[in-house]
Amino acid sequence: MLESDASQPAPKWSNLRVLSEFARPHLPSLLLGLVLALCGSAATLATPMVTKWVLDTLDTGASLKGPILTLVVLLIVGAVLGCAQWIVLGTAAEKVVFDARSSLVRRFLAATVPSLQSRSVGELVTRVTSDTLLLREAASSAAVNILNAAALTIGTIVLMGVLDLPLLGVTMVAIVFASILFAVLMPRISAAEARTQESLGQLGGVLEGGLRAIRTVKVSLAEDRVGALVTNNASDAKKHAITAVRVSATAWTVAWTAIQGSIIAILGFGAWRVADGEMAVSTLIAFLLYAFTLMGPVSELAQNVTSVQSGIAAAIRIREMQSLPTEQYDEVVDVVAKTNAAAPLIELRDVTVSYHGSNQPALRDVSLVIPTRGHMAIVGPSGAGKTTLLSTVLRFVEPRSGEVLLHGVGYDALDHRAVRESLAYVEQETPVVPGTIRENVVFSHPDATDEEVQAVLRLLRLDDAIEALPNGLDTALTATSLSGGQRQRIAMARAVLRPSALLLLDEATAQVDTLTEAAIVDAINERARTGAVVTIAHRLSTVRDADWIVVMEDGRIRNIGNHDELMDKDDLYRDMVVAGRLDQGEAMLEDC
Repeated sequence: MLESDASQPAPKWSNLRVLSEFARPHLPSLLLGLVLALCGSAATLATPMVTKWVLDTLDTGASLKGPILTLVVLLIVGAVLGCAQWIVLGTAAEKVVFDARSSLVRRFLAATVPSLQSRSVGELVTRVTSDTLLLREAASSAAVNILNAAALTIGTIVLMGVLDLPLLGVTMVAIVFASILFAVLMPRISAAEARTQESLGQLGGVLEGGLRAIRTVKVSLAEDRVGALVTNNASDAKKHAITAVRVSATAWTVAWTAIQGSIIAILGFGAWRVADGEMAVSTLIAFLLYAFTLMGPVSELAQNVTSVQSGIAAAIRIREMQSLPTEQYDEVVDVVAKTNAAAPLIELRDVTVSYHGSNQPALRDVSLVIPTRGHMAIVGPSGAGKTTLLSTVLRFVEPRSGEVLLHGVGYDALDHRAVRESLAYVEQETPVVPGTIRENVVFSHPDATDEEVQAVLRLLRLDDAIEALPNGLDTALTATSLSGGQRQRIAMARAVLRPSALLLLDEATAQVDTLTEAAIVDAINERARTGAVVTIAHRLSTVRDADWIVVMEDGRIRNIGNHDELMDKDDLYRDMVVAGRLDQGEAMLEDC
């Protein structure tokens, strides 16, 4: 996958096709906007000629009714066309942004876990919010405005030539000078804006991490250090933005000076030609009107070229995100139809797993059978591979070698959805999702009935605490509405409520009080009577009564047995129990 690099040169025009991919679905609206814009430009081009008609009519003494009425009609038509163009292109622009954001969100949610974890959450959010905004003008109105401005420029030049060729020569000097200037400076502006967006993405990542861990930051007295990291990225963004401002200011100042100078030259040269009788005053005034009109499309061309270049840079960054590898969601095998009744629920055969950038495998030739019923606990020191084992079962990571089977069917023959339909999971951080307590509890099983919800809340001893809240289950779940242990039990309830063959718990009792642990252990025992439960556990009270205890070390399974068997035959397990004094419920070693 390509990595964004702010040090790379600005996107070349060959990358325009990347931007056009976002505009292509809205081509009918863009073409309509272009037609409206060209019609409006035609009315603009006609106005100086009608003005000349008014002035010439004054000399002949004819009626002014016709030319004045024509000017009014042109004004009204131009206003209506401009309003319609604005609405059409504005609507198309918002649709472009919506499509880009929707596709990014879908890609993020479908992406593999390692590919998402390789980037900060703040950066991913910046791509969805900030970068997509740069597409608004670039993929919609900018392209139309460039074509319209080019047509208006060409039409203005042609009509100026019709009025007076010598004056057109003076005008062309300024146009050529401004064009060369912008051709030289625009790439520098685009490069600076691209680097600004990269800095903003990094800023978002650091800020998001700091705010997520705000309590740790404050207790560690690290506010200044985290603030310095964020400020450094903000400073980089400011530096690149100031570079773009300075280059833009230079370009516009020189260009406008050249244009204003050309107006003065046209006025002086034209007055001299009028004095010599080589040009009518009405022609000079009409030419000056075209000269002033020309300032608009020239300015619009420069602005929209800048927007397109910024949009190209944003489109490339968005396309990089859309190239994130995704999980497979095309089911190949019907699990139920292929189920082998005699096969275990989950089986790992000589599985080896390696993470990108790591020289050592996280799992080495692991073979394990998870039966359809019972409680299996996984223990081991830090780095033993416990969480990686669960991630492999959950299909968050793919084995480098070996095979994982569900009901005797290999994972390779199943899509990710087919695998996870049989699984429920409580992860280590036990996150809550935005919404109410009810929405969190039924998150993994939206069709759950109120009776099922109440039953699982009673099982985890949450019913009384939730009933005491002002809005009960409809209370917004925040850091203050429930305690940490209660929020952890909410996460547990979410998994227990889900109808699944296997419940996976990653340190569900590692950092909870005795009452919360007891409630979770009760839920584990209840679930293990009818289905399979696998826990990564750091407390003996959670492990002691497990049907099987798997002891891991250095990515391998060194022993399997119950508590008494392992106390007799496994030194590592015995050392963890004795040295860690887990009989008192203290935490074992930290997980990997």
